[in-house]
Amino acid sequence: MLLLNGKETAAAIRKELREQVLALKETAGRVPGLAVILVGEDPASSVYVRNKERACAEVGIKSIGYKLPVSTSQKELEELIATLNADENVHGILLQLPVPDGLDSQRCLERISADKDVDGFHPMSVGRLTLGLPGFKSCTPAGVMTLLTRYGLDVSGKKAVVSVGAILSVSRWR
Repeated sequence: MLLLNGKETAAAIRKELREQVLALKETAGRVPGLAVILVGEDPASSVYVRNKERACAEVGIKSIGYKLPVSTSQKELEELIATLNADENVHGILLQLPVPDGLDSQRCLERISADKDVDGFHPMSVGRLTLGLPGFKSCTPAGVMTLLTRYGLDVSGKKAVVSVGAILSVSRWR
């Protein structure tokens, strides 16, 4: 049996990213910027966003948080997304899901520029993934594939089983 240590692998990746961000800062004079939009007060979403902010700080990425009230309208959210799409200091946009009732999350995700869609949810991102082209990928499957690759495990031609019970158990410890 081979134990895959996700924490150690994540720490190594964050160290590598920190070095890349420092090199980018030296050569380009700026660092990547990630805009994270949180609408409402969902406790799990708040924890997730806080963890993303910490991870950004650890590697030197500028985290730009937008915590919007539950009363935010579809129009207001789409206008913020348009503003972030146009902001050259924002290199990635993450809309934390779920959004409150009354907001159309799919419509909002489609408004995020495919070039800034760090979650890989834009139809263009999904299409590129389907075609095997480079682009943003959804975090969880990309993370699993990175972990397997880092351990030198070839998964081509293999079958996988995902246990919902195991996922629920793991999610309680995050």
